[in-house]
Amino acid sequence: MRDLRIVFLGTPDFAVGILKKLIAEQKNIVGVITAPDRPAGRGRKLMGSAVKEYAVSQNLPVLQPTNLKNEDFLNELKALNANLQIIVAFRMLPKVVWALPEYGTFNLHASILPQYRGAAPINWAIINGETETGVTTFFIDEKIDTGAIIATSKTHISERETVGTLHDTLMKLGSDLVVQTVAMIEADTVTTKVQETTETLKDAPKLTPDNTKIDWNKSAATIDALVRGLSPYPVAWCHLENGEAAVKVKIYNTTFEIEQHSNEIGTLLATKKELKVAVKDGYILIHEMQLPGKRKMEVSALLNGYSFNEEAKVL
Repeated sequence: MRDLRIVFLGTPDFAVGILKKLIAEQKNIVGVITAPDRPAGRGRKLMGSAVKEYAVSQNLPVLQPTNLKNEDFLNELKALNANLQIIVAFRMLPKVVWALPEYGTFNLHASILPQYRGAAPINWAIINGETETGVTTFFIDEKIDTGAIIATSKTHISERETVGTLHDTLMKLGSDLVVQTVAMIEADTVTTKVQETTETLKDAPKLTPDNTKIDWNKSAATIDALVRGLSPYPVAWCHLENGEAAVKVKIYNTTFEIEQHSNEIGTLLATKKELKVAVKDGYILIHEMQLPGKRKMEVSALLNGYSFNEEAKVL
């Protein structure tokens, strides 16, 4: 058996779940690399990443480089004397970092590679209406998410899945797969598989204000999938016009009804308990939304103190 000395690289909550599992399995984590502290909240106070907070609580050495090619950082990394590096939701590494350890650097990616390479695989699997996804471990190479596959684990995407629920499922699945991958590297039993080349690759690009905005001209099912694929974060949005200048609103939870109607697309129909939007093949029922400067609210509660006029619409 190889005696592993592991450096873990990650930043968000998703990575914390995997780091917790490695520690629970008594793997030898000799250091953690995460993003620099960033301003957060109304006071813009510097806050550490989720991974940093957990690593500090476990008394693990933490490095927070702004430049991954910086000589001081590289010397600190070399001083940890790691022979394996594990990446979970971190930024792209230069070769001088990923090629450093004797047993390589592997990444956990939240999709079944080669599908959904990129920054937001969990979101895009739901947005695109997939029924299956998973997690993959692979050795890093020069490109993004293209390295030789070590292992894959799959799971079903339920009909009403949100990115929040799928995130948690894949975090647990990923934790188990990372531990399994570490065990194979310890035992020197890894056999890798080169990623297939196919013309039908689906990407998982970074989420932006443009690709998270609701297009009410799309089908009801497509709009509902976008909302679920962005809830609870970063949240689908649109503009609301209700007798005044259009304002930006966030929509967290919807369902839909397929129905023929004569309403103009984007028309808002409100009753005392229900709010729905006319789309080309039916209606989107909004169950939870957030108005500017307000907290997120159930629509049934919102309608008690906020009224939509007959000309109200979403853009």
